[in-house]
Amino acid sequence: MKPTMRTYQTEEDYWCIREFLREVSMINNRHDFSWSLLRWDYWRWHVNENIFQFKLDEVITLWEADGRIVAMANPDGRGEAFFQIHPDYLSTIQISEMLDAAEQKIAQTKENDRKELLVWVNEDDDAMKQVFSERGYIRSKFLAEHMRRRFFSKPIPDSKPQGGYIVRALGDESELPARSWLSWKAFHPDEPDEKYEGWEWYRNVQRVPIYRRDLDLVAVAPDGELAAFCTVWFDDITRTAVFEPVGTHPNHQKRGLGKAVMSEGLRRAERLGATLATVSSYNTAAHALYESMGFTEFDLLEPWIKEWETEAAHSAK
Repeated sequence: MKPTMRTYQTEEDYWCIREFLREVSMINNRHDFSWSLLRWDYWRWHVNENIFQFKLDEVITLWEADGRIVAMANPDGRGEAFFQIHPDYLSTIQISEMLDAAEQKIAQTKENDRKELLVWVNEDDDAMKQVFSERGYIRSKFLAEHMRRRFFSKPIPDSKPQGGYIVRALGDESELPARSWLSWKAFHPDEPDEKYEGWEWYRNVQRVPIYRRDLDLVAVAPDGELAAFCTVWFDDITRTAVFEPVGTHPNHQKRGLGKAVMSEGLRRAERLGATLATVSSYNTAAHALYESMGFTEFDLLEPWIKEWETEAAHSAK
């Protein structure tokens, strides 16, 4: 039976997608061939609510069979698409149909009145890459994303903070402004501070259904300033702990604080029953940190891109 296509409709779809991604993760032996439940949650409540603010019914397409979701085409950033497919339906889901939906709903229009879409695919998925190639997509110059894995059978590095720093859970709401500022400095070190837009966005992070403040960790300097952070998301169904995000204030780097917060995060996740931890990275410095913490296995996601002329631009010629 060929799955039927429809658009995202109600909040009930959000919860059904969570269960769909959980099931796919377990069938795939928890490899990141599709999004984890956490990535979907984090995108829904932080990335989309705080940054892109897509209307979900305008950008997400679902495929259903036997009354349940079996595939999804969804955005990450503007002009970026991910395809999530249940392994049992790989032979019945048409990648070309998913591309049609993504090109219609997710592609972005550029200043030259041309459209562009970037799609992500697992490095080893030759069948999907062949379809992309036949449709005019080429391997993008953007860096691939490392989806790194480590099992809790490995010993956890005992990375204690030095120099009077301590690692603890984030405090109550009064500490959210400091936590937000720390994130800004860690991820926007070269941006003028005038661009900082406040701390209220962090409330959406805390709305994620599996958010736990005891897994939202910070390293604190002797003077009380927040210096580094890592947030751990634990799913007790898949027994997976996801580290997202991890960062250190530029003034406190090169002091082992990234290792210290991750080490504490691993210990806390292990006590909760996690058997696998994952983290994603794009650059050499992040790869080195995560490898030092035992995240040596990884799945690689490649970006493929296509640009084409819109009908308006064609008609104007």
